[in-house]
Amino acid sequence: MPGISDKLFQKKTQEQILSQLEEDNKGNHLSRVLSVKDLTALGIAAVIGAGIFSTVGKACFYGGPGVIFLFIITAVVCAFSALCYAEFASRVPISGSAYTYSYVAFGELIAWIIGWDLIMEYAIGNVVVAVSWSDNFTSFLDKLNAGLHQRFPNTPISLHIPDYLSKSFRQIYLGHSSFLELTAKHLRIPADVAWMNNLWDSAPRIGSVPFIINLPALVITIFITWLVYIGIRESRTSSNLMVAFKLIVIMLVIAIGFFYVNTSNWTPFVPNGFGGVMRGVSDVFFAYIGFDAISTTAEECKNPQRDLPRGMMYSLIICTLLYVLVALILTGMVNYTHLNAGDFLADVFHQKGLNWLSGCIALSAVIATTSVLLVFQLGQPRIWMSMSRDGLLPKRFSKLHPKYHTPGFSTIMTGVIVSIPALFLDSDFVTDLTSIGTLFAFTLVCGGILLLPRMEKQQGKFRVPFIGGRYWVGILLLIVAGFAFYFNTDKCNDFLHSRSLKPADELVSSLQPAEVLTLTSIAYNTTPATIPVITKDSLTDYLSKMDDTRYSSLLRGLPAPGNEKFNSGWNIFEDNITFWIFILLSIIMTVVSFIKNLSLIPVLGLLSCFYLITELGLTNWLRFIIWLIIGLIIYFTYGIKNSRLRVNS
Repeated sequence: MPGISDKLFQKKTQEQILSQLEEDNKGNHLSRVLSVKDLTALGIAAVIGAGIFSTVGKACFYGGPGVIFLFIITAVVCAFSALCYAEFASRVPISGSAYTYSYVAFGELIAWIIGWDLIMEYAIGNVVVAVSWSDNFTSFLDKLNAGLHQRFPNTPISLHIPDYLSKSFRQIYLGHSSFLELTAKHLRIPADVAWMNNLWDSAPRIGSVPFIINLPALVITIFITWLVYIGIRESRTSSNLMVAFKLIVIMLVIAIGFFYVNTSNWTPFVPNGFGGVMRGVSDVFFAYIGFDAISTTAEECKNPQRDLPRGMMYSLIICTLLYVLVALILTGMVNYTHLNAGDFLADVFHQKGLNWLSGCIALSAVIATTSVLLVFQLGQPRIWMSMSRDGLLPKRFSKLHPKYHTPGFSTIMTGVIVSIPALFLDSDFVTDLTSIGTLFAFTLVCGGILLLPRMEKQQGKFRVPFIGGRYWVGILLLIVAGFAFYFNTDKCNDFLHSRSLKPADELVSSLQPAEVLTLTSIAYNTTPATIPVITKDSLTDYLSKMDDTRYSSLLRGLPAPGNEKFNSGWNIFEDNITFWIFILLSIIMTVVSFIKNLSLIPVLGLLSCFYLITELGLTNWLRFIIWLIIGLIIYFTYGIKNSRLRVNS
């Protein structure tokens, strides 16, 4: 009699999966129409979107021109994972992506966990994309509206969407709360906080609650859901056209921007140190999310075992090259401190008088985020379809539309799950959750390759190149640790001495009045000429926007007791626990690699993805754990009882 653990971790063989697919595909099945060109375009459509037009500017603001190192590091991390995805796609060419791969490598329980986790990458991730699309669309309309009224001053036509119909309720609520808090403390009110409070007060009301929704995010989600619902051919054609347009615009940005580069803006190249570069890790990794989404289209590929690996790697290489070039051009055209803005890419060219290109960029941002939305809306229903085939979700999720040959019910449910949160939530709330969910999936896929027997080389199939990790894992970890200590000595010392600098709000509140004045004076003396004069009331606001390196230098030079500058107790534990877990995992993997001579690439993929997870903070870990607990409740109340593998056994 198998024990409970044997049942929970019962695995599917590759032969079982392919046999079940053949049985399920009798009669109605997905249409095999995608070539390697289509897959590469889908990968570019997913990656080059919200990232290059929204989050890249923030990363450049933190890291300066040196942010290109973060793009390259993240690309290498993704490449490790992409190689593992590629081998799994060759072994198991069906639409379950990491969910199906985990079923083969780890068993049913882990497969359920990763399937539930992928909702965070695709469905929850698309909430971010829908909100970003709304921001880009309303910004584009406002620019059109300004041009229209400049040319026709008396026209009654207005393209402006009222703010209460195009903003996030949560964002405006937080702005209103900040306004009340700052007012109570008699602190300076930033312009954006004052604007959000004004919108809160002036918006129409339902009872006492302001009516504030993000209507454009809802509309685009409904449209894309319909497009995905009616067929893969229509989705493929739309994706290819959108990718062609945005690549043309990006090449124009690089080619024209090259002539406006001032190389003095690249000095210093890493103005805020390695810590400043790494501060943008969540934003940059979010910019890479999507290359794995094409693995969910395996059953719609003409030759999945050959084309899926190629499509993933081609799209990753092209996107990395474009990210690095755009980052260099932008930080060369203007000082990196000017790039922390919503429309940073269009604004840079507007400042140079290239209004026509600024308009093209604004339109391209709308199209780019549309293509990302399309790819993720394609991915999520196919994950649910695979889970439903295995009995872990109700059968309706795997039912194909008789005319369109798409998972109709799953597609509609994806649209509902994306559109409702997009009406009310802001992107900051879910960006980190999306990143941690994706990194967790990458970690398990890399680990899964290590658990499977090494695949023999076969014609038309991809396998991860084997490089023995017996000595290399430990050597490379020591080299990385040495670089980290050299470039970020203060932070490493703080970690080893179990201390961390207090955030700005806690710092200012704990200082004595004389110390507050001293810190204000020091901050004023180190303020660049471009930053307004600092007053005592605005000290907290100014310090909170300061980059890590400058903030650290400022505090360490402050003549105040250590307990006023450094955290203690729970705050230390909160800051360091995730990294201690990473160190423990690194030691374990080094020892196991030495004993078993594990393949180097999957080990590096696993460790690098887990390191990026540690950068997302304990709060996001706790949110992620809560999300997984909810998923486990569903599994133990429904999935475990209806598992097709268990019933057949």
